[in-house]
Amino acid sequence: MIKKLLILLLICSGFTKAQILDNNLKNNSLLSNTTISVTVGGTFPFKGTFPALMTERVDEFITRLYNEAVDLTLRTTNDPELYRKAKEQVSRFSLRGIKLKRMSGEELIIDLQKFRLNGNFENNPYLKNDDVIIFPPYDISTNFISVSGVVHSPNWFYYIEGDRLSDMIELAGGVNPAYENVDSVEIIRLSYDGLNQTSFKVGINDDIVLQRGDQLRIKALETHKRNFQVLILGEVNSPGNIPITKNSTRIYDVIKAAGGFTEQASFRRAKLYTGNSLAIFLEKQYGINLAEQPDFENVQFRNTIVNLEAMLMFRMSNVYPDDSTYFFMENQLRVLTEGSSLDFTKINDPESDIANYIVKTGDVIIIPEIRNSVYVFGQVARPGHVNFVDGKNYEYYLNEAGGMGGLAEEEDLMVIKGGSRTWISPLIDEVKIEEGDYIYVPKQSLRSFRNYAAEYAIYVGMLASIATVILLLITAFK
Repeated sequence: MIKKLLILLLICSGFTKAQILDNNLKNNSLLSNTTISVTVGGTFPFKGTFPALMTERVDEFITRLYNEAVDLTLRTTNDPELYRKAKEQVSRFSLRGIKLKRMSGEELIIDLQKFRLNGNFENNPYLKNDDVIIFPPYDISTNFISVSGVVHSPNWFYYIEGDRLSDMIELAGGVNPAYENVDSVEIIRLSYDGLNQTSFKVGINDDIVLQRGDQLRIKALETHKRNFQVLILGEVNSPGNIPITKNSTRIYDVIKAAGGFTEQASFRRAKLYTGNSLAIFLEKQYGINLAEQPDFENVQFRNTIVNLEAMLMFRMSNVYPDDSTYFFMENQLRVLTEGSSLDFTKINDPESDIANYIVKTGDVIIIPEIRNSVYVFGQVARPGHVNFVDGKNYEYYLNEAGGMGGLAEEEDLMVIKGGSRTWISPLIDEVKIEEGDYIYVPKQSLRSFRNYAAEYAIYVGMLASIATVILLLITAFK
């Protein structure tokens, strides 16, 4: 009665009945604040009669009830696991095959899952007073149809009687247009006892009626049109991302596409890196592209994969426990710097090995600037960069850095090569100093009385243990 009076009042104010119903005057406070009664039954977490707005559609009403239930669950528990289980329980209802019974006797079958995909309001009508919404029994483990293959959202879906091939393809988001020549669907159907299966093909447009438990495979040849790119940074004329092919682009081609080197490019210290350890491991070892695997966003899962790779390396080794930490470090460096040992000094020769090295997507090429200096640090008077002079040995650079300090450990002096990061003793091997190298002068290991006392205690303990063993042996043979 109240609803009819409100409509009559609006008509008298100049609105036609068609305008009121078609334009859904939700902003009108009189209509928005008017409630109706809607009953919810069947397999839904909350059953009973609830107030609804006369401007609400079925999906809006059901979503509100669900969100209120989730909010109540969140406010009544601080335990994340209990909250997860409670939310999972609340979520167990079907958005398909919903029956809407009107007070007039009219019955509608609603598919809210389809409405959320295609926006067809036939599957999401307005509510009326005394409507009854009945949810079907929900057991997707036995009442399902699965869709896999070249669709946007492969999944399994709640089955309702009369489902057709077109319904399932629509629920799966449709065929991905990136794939060509998709013209058929394979249907796999199990026997009732699950021991036998039959399969047959139908045309993609053959809108046949499906059966409960059907598994649909929409197949096509895999597309290899992907965003293959290499990042090149540093001393090239056009640094940035360079598009490449899947398995045939050379470093030489990347350099050419980047406009070639600048005059300041240091080939000796140039590097190729292959990205982060997990991406390398999956891409290089198994051909899995991390960016295409949303499950790998889980940090725990990523760490498990990386640890698995380390365990595979350890499994058949003869590494002692004392050496395992060092081996683990070396293994991670292996993964992180794969390709970084390439010699770029011959990169301008298109026939050289380095020029013909095949790059992979995600690789990073760094061409540093010629440094024209040698860095001296450690126990020297003036640590820092010293201008590079071709042909000079390490002593020249030590003198230019002010000479060694009083606590310098001269016997352990090291030259660290700028390209390979190799440590070489210039006192043992003749070392040619090149631009970008490092010279490190370590400090003497000064030992305090505490160090000597600790060592003495260890020796005394060892001697006491030996004496005890000898005494026991002597006693045993008396």
